[in-house]
This record gives sequence, structure tokens and C-alpha cells, in this order.
Amino acid sequence: MRWKGQRQSSNVEDRRGRAGRMVRGGGKMSVMTVVIVIVISVITGKNPMSLLQMVGGSQPSNNSSSSVPATQHSAADQQLAAFAKTILASTEDAWAAEFKRRNSNYPAPGMVIFDGDVQSACGVNSERTGPFYCPGDHKLYLALGFFKQLRRMGAPGDFAQAYVIAHEVGHHIQNVTGTEKKMRQMQRRDPANANHYSVLLELQADCYAGVWAALSQQQKNWLETGDVEEGLKAAASIGDDTLQKNAGRRVNVESFTHGSSQQRVKWLKRGMSTGDFGQCDTFQ
Repeated sequence: MRWKGQRQSSNVEDRRGRAGRMVRGGGKMSVMTVVIVIVISVITGKNPMSLLQMVGGSQPSNNSSSSVPATQHSAADQQLAAFAKTILASTEDAWAAEFKRRNSNYPAPGMVIFDGDVQSACGVNSERTGPFYCPGDHKLYLALGFFKQLRRMGAPGDFAQAYVIAHEVGHHIQNVTGTEKKMRQMQRRDPANANHYSVLLELQADCYAGVWAALSQQQKNWLETGDVEEGLKAAASIGDDTLQKNAGRRVNVESFTHGSSQQRVKWLKRGMSTGDFGQCDTFQ
């Protein structure tokens, strides 16, 4: 991708170097409280850090956490950050134009670049969980180290990385259009098929990422030979079946949450070929 020299988004917060040491304002929690929270987390599957925060009223310590100056980041990491800001800006341009064409305004999301653990309106998350979007604060969260992991998974290249960001922006679009809320309602009404509904949401976000690619290419003409293949390879590399196989596990369709490699490639290609997010209704 010819991304250098393009506009960078200003809707980005760099929290690298502020890995979430949490302190409680009112003193120390008892050992028994911590044990109870851990037991609850095991039973419910919820993040124990989030539960501890809820119980203890913890907040990030302003005294012990501060951003690492950009000059202390490696040149490679600085370039990755610049790349992420550029891709986010391109999603702003593409979706603003598309929403305007549909007589609507596009409320652009924010993006938080972090390492270690991060606090969001959705709780505390680790960079090990990968990039995610939080509907509660309309922000996507990205640890740049995930791009290195993506390369190790067999999906190198800048367009593959751009696809990951565009996919999370797709979740933002689902949030502002109400699709995400409707999906949660479907899960509550039909919990036996909760994973199936999650797959449909993720596949739609893949399709939206493809729509971004098409719209952005029309605006910037910045894709190069091999870029599309990089994106499709990335989609295939993070399919649930491929991830399960690579982990040495039996493929279990019922446990899918994001879709098979074939499904993810299919919907990404649909978005790229049509450039129309009206063609991305995976819930039909």
C-alpha cells in the first residue's frame, strides 16, 4: 500500500507505556475478597481484572502510569503507529463519504494504541486477546504487537494489517447502526445459538472491511499488486477452524465465534467486490 504521506487521524490516544497497574482508592482488598472474585470469574468466565475493578472501585494510578515518549519507541514501532493512524484516517474518509451518500452523518470512532493491559468501558483487557472494539466508549483498541503475531500466523503485509483495523471499525458501524444491539438481544432470546450469532456479526465486520477497501481505493488509488491477496490471506489465517487446527485441536464448528476461514474470505471478498455495505447482511 502506498500509505506514506497520507493523512493521519487525530482520533488516536497512545497509551503505550501505561500498562494497567491498578490501585484502589480506599485501601487494600482482603485476601478473601480476591479469592471470591477469582472463584466467580472461573464460574462465569468473566475477566477477573474487570471483576476486581468493580468490587474495589479501582482506577488507573495517575502517579504510576504515564505514556512513554515517542522517541523511546523503536523506529519500527513508530512506523507501525503512523500506519495505524493513517488507516484509521482512511476509514474516516471512506465511511464519512458513504454515510453522507446515504443522507447520514458518520460518527468516527477513537482508537487507543496500547501495550500490556488496557482499561476501557468494557473492562480491563490484555494485548494477548488481540485487537477489539468497545461499544461502550466507541473506541477500538490496538496493540501493535498483534501485527507481529499476524506475520507469524502466515499473514504478513501492510494490507493484512489494514484489514484488521478496518474489521474493528466495522464493529463500530454495527454499533452506531444498531446491529450490535440487535445481535445481543438475539443471543439473550436464543442462548443455545449465541456463538452462531457472534459469527454472523464478525462476518459482517469482515464484509465492512472489504467495503472500506473498495471505497478507499476509489478515493486514494493506493493499493498495489498483491495487497488484496494479503488481506484474503489474513482473513483465512484467523478463521476459527484454522486457529483450532494450528493449536492442535479438533475443529469444533459449534465453538466458532468468528467464522471459518472460507466464510471470512467469502465475506471480505463480497465487500471488496461490491463496495456496498448494503450487501453485507449476514443475518439474512
